[in-house]
Amino acid sequence: MGVDWASQTHHVFVIDAQGRKMGERGFAHGGEGLAEMAAWIEKQTGAAPDAVSVAIEVPHGPVVESLMERGFRVHSINPKQLDRFRDRFSPAGAKDDSRDAHVLADALRTDPRCLRRLEPLDPVIVELREWSRISDDLRHDRNRLGNCVRELLWRYYPQMLDLADDVAAPWFLELWKLVPTPEKAKKVREGTVARLLKSHRIRRFTAAQALERLRATPVAVAPGTVSAATAHIEAVAKRLQLVNRQIADADAQLDRLTGQLAEAADAPGQHQEQRDVTILRSLPGVGRIVIATLLAEAFEALHRRDYQALRCLSGVAPVTKRSGKSCVVLMRQAADVRLRNAVYHWARVAAQNDPTCKARYKALRARGHGHARALRSVADRLLGVACAMLKTGSSFDPNLTAKTA
Repeated sequence: MGVDWASQTHHVFVIDAQGRKMGERGFAHGGEGLAEMAAWIEKQTGAAPDAVSVAIEVPHGPVVESLMERGFRVHSINPKQLDRFRDRFSPAGAKDDSRDAHVLADALRTDPRCLRRLEPLDPVIVELREWSRISDDLRHDRNRLGNCVRELLWRYYPQMLDLADDVAAPWFLELWKLVPTPEKAKKVREGTVARLLKSHRIRRFTAAQALERLRATPVAVAPGTVSAATAHIEAVAKRLQLVNRQIADADAQLDRLTGQLAEAADAPGQHQEQRDVTILRSLPGVGRIVIATLLAEAFEALHRRDYQALRCLSGVAPVTKRSGKSCVVLMRQAADVRLRNAVYHWARVAAQNDPTCKARYKALRARGHGHARALRSVADRLLGVACAMLKTGSSFDPNLTAKTA
């Protein structure tokens, strides 16, 4: 059977093993509607839930969780694959809820290998996934607000931008609050600035050096510009201070949850993914964000130790288009964006600190490859090494060869 989910009404299409229609109906979204859906499916099929296979377009969400909670065998399919299956029913491209539910059901009947069986997630992994996404969203907000501060300072106080690259940092916001204008910078005492820098452990420059830069010749601006810009920065700074606190809380939650998985490593009866944290942490370049994203976004691939799936999900596997004498190799665009970003930074840090990764990166650059292309190759090797380590249950060995088979 197939379920075409939506925000208001979910359309269900039931067929038998020969493809004959057994029933079709829509259900409102909500606790009552989803419970009614499960009861109706059991009635139409006349089988126990564990004998009924369900196809759906998404691998998560309330519909999936509701069906799995009641014991149904739920399978997910990539939307692009579903679009190709739809062409079997309508070459003209016609599309509606009933047709999509029918396509899902028939695809599961004829090509079950193209759909992925979903397994219940560990509650800790579910929580880790949510906090990982919260952390990612907060960092996007921080970058956006930081860019706003940078633009406003460039407008009337560009000399302050010489003090830091990260204008959203708490110490920088406090310094701006202390000296919000060039006129204020001329009046503030050196000792006051020195205490602020000391409290935040800023040693890149002294208070005297900071004031020398801030007291440089100011930009001539129109009347009212300074007042308007400072008022805008003050409003943005309050939001940035809140976001900075929320990021710290999110990081603490990520550490707690990954630590909880690591502590369970030696406990009897634990799943293998709970024993993977210590192994993954031993890899060069893996930090808090990377390991949380790997566990949150590539849970099933890690569980299966599936190197090919990992490299496709993270976008490091290239796409080859070959026809006759033509052969074109392109960067993979169909990937999990959050996982792609995490793997990119994993490879970047590893190329700076691990000798093998650094040598590989330099060799690829010497061959004419760009920075991003070279890092994707480094990431590809790291994923292979990670899968080999997880299969053997061993920690990182710099001499371990990536198993790509």
